[in-house]
Amino acid sequence: MTPSPRRPQGRRDPDSTRRALLNAAIGEFAEKGLAGARVDEIAARAGVNKQLVYHHFGTKEDLYAAALEEVYAEIRTKEQALHLADLPPRDAMERLVGFSFDHLARHPEFVALLNDENQHSARHVRESPRLMEMHSPLVGLLDETLRRGAAAGLFRGDLDPVDVYISIAGIAYFYFSNNRTLSAIFGTRLDTRAAIARRRRHTIEFVLSALRP
Repeated sequence: MTPSPRRPQGRRDPDSTRRALLNAAIGEFAEKGLAGARVDEIAARAGVNKQLVYHHFGTKEDLYAAALEEVYAEIRTKEQALHLADLPPRDAMERLVGFSFDHLARHPEFVALLNDENQHSARHVRESPRLMEMHSPLVGLLDETLRRGAAAGLFRGDLDPVDVYISIAGIAYFYFSNNRTLSAIFGTRLDTRAAIARRRRHTIEFVLSALRP
């Protein structure tokens, strides 16, 4: 196979530059929040000139909003790829709960960005039409799964899909967002592989139990 021609070192196409800046911004905002993050540091992380930040994204606030959209888009895309409609209702819910837990375990930057955005009263989320649109397909898919489960006598018939999703997300999110304080309070490390695996099993069983008639 003939190798692809390389660009001169130090040069990027616009798409790869934008991607590098987004990845750098997610890391910087996750570590320092919107208030503490610096455009210079984001550019340095991405290995590009500071002016390219403004060229691709505008202000630091605009870049922060784009970073939020990116981390939300990732989880929503992966949720759609679970193909819940192709599974029996109980298996579908088990897969969704397990995925939701695993995603937070693997992406502490998502937890950190959500914590920071809540400090800003979710202003950037509310102002993003893209983020508002992302939730609609998921709610519809979850509603369809719950209805199938209720029709089969597996789930309660009075479940609201938004309530169920918030409960799933909340149970998993709290464990990771407060892991250090919980570890300190209960005098045990809750960030070990064994502790996380135990909590994952409990979360799945807890949610499935709550869905039963």
